[in-house]
Amino acid sequence: MQPLRGTKDILPNDIILWQHLYSKAVEILSLSNYHEIRTPIIESTSLFNRSIGNGTDIVNKEMYSFTDQGERDITLRPEGTASIVRSFISNKLYQQNKTNRLWYLGPMFRYERPQHGRQRQFHQLGVECIGSINPMADTEVIRLATNLLNELECTEYKIEINSIGNLKERNLYKESLVKYLIKYKEDLDNDSKERLHTNPLRILDSKHKTTQEILYEAPCLKSYLCSESIAHFDALCEYLNKLNIEYNINNRLVRGLDYYNYTAFEIKTNILGNQDTICGGGRYDSLIKQLGGPDTPAVGWAIGIERLLSIVKNNLDIKKKNPQVYIAIQGIEAQTKIWDVIKILENYKIRFELDLYNNHLQKQIKRAYQSNAFICLILGDNEIKKEEIKLRWLNKKMQKTILNINLNKELKEIFNTNKDLTKSYL
Repeated sequence: MQPLRGTKDILPNDIILWQHLYSKAVEILSLSNYHEIRTPIIESTSLFNRSIGNGTDIVNKEMYSFTDQGERDITLRPEGTASIVRSFISNKLYQQNKTNRLWYLGPMFRYERPQHGRQRQFHQLGVECIGSINPMADTEVIRLATNLLNELECTEYKIEINSIGNLKERNLYKESLVKYLIKYKEDLDNDSKERLHTNPLRILDSKHKTTQEILYEAPCLKSYLCSESIAHFDALCEYLNKLNIEYNINNRLVRGLDYYNYTAFEIKTNILGNQDTICGGGRYDSLIKQLGGPDTPAVGWAIGIERLLSIVKNNLDIKKKNPQVYIAIQGIEAQTKIWDVIKILENYKIRFELDLYNNHLQKQIKRAYQSNAFICLILGDNEIKKEEIKLRWLNKKMQKTILNINLNKELKEIFNTNKDLTKSYL
């Protein structure tokens, strides 16, 4: 049996990186009063149709949808924001706080062609600042993204930002864009031809060389922005300058989801080749009202975890923790007695591995050396009779026999004296 195409197992040697990323996210986001939220993996299909948009590739081609036994249309979530908004509305979080700062980490699902950095089950870390129209909120979330990337030693990136205005401004721009592009319809790539009448803004994202050449003379969205959109964007740029956060203004940057307005941004790296975007986000001030909630502005972003970890895994010196104590036992009586010893190790938060093979003692000690533990604790029939325990220092090949009643004192002394070496929590 093999995993389904587009899915991967996260093995113990990899999971330590995930745990490190999670702990850094908790540390950084908690400082700015962001709180973790977890939503279901499955949602009503209508949630994504209404939020992401019927003209998007996600809805038209990529969603994993099915009808359950109750004849309900269900979809595995393809992104996180819609679920957060649904939770915000259904749990009436707007009654508790005027501003809700939320973050999430979890699996998403899209039917795409699997490739490096892009799987059909993938994971996103995202933040949502709900309740503020102030461009300071846009600045805050971008700053948090850079703080997290820098803390994870991902420093080779660039930030691109743009203002895509409000819905009215975008609709006016769409009309001009379509009018311009229709003259070159036959020269556009196939995806752009399809998008011409469904989601023309996405044509700006095309990587096709000929399409990009055609777009060179196309109308610019910036020309259709009114004073309010321009003022919001100018304030964001001012704040980023104040924070010394470097960015480029990309007038052709749009996001692939219909709900964005005003600020759109991406964080990119050249390390991954074509899959260069590791973080994307923007403002979505109308989405909550569109889904039946109160008129509430919001801004957020999402980071692709697999892409990010593929960049930083070689920079982070994080290794799986070895046991500090390896327990070798021999004899039926020792198998019962050892649980009292294990309670002592747990009380002192000492990592241990209990040998479960019950074969020859020398083979167990050999496995103790292979485990890279600091000490091998040996308990056999002879030790039981004398109420003793043997401690063997594996890095020094030194051994010591102590009375059972002295084990507490001995362990505390050992792991305090060798605190750095053993990485004890004592």
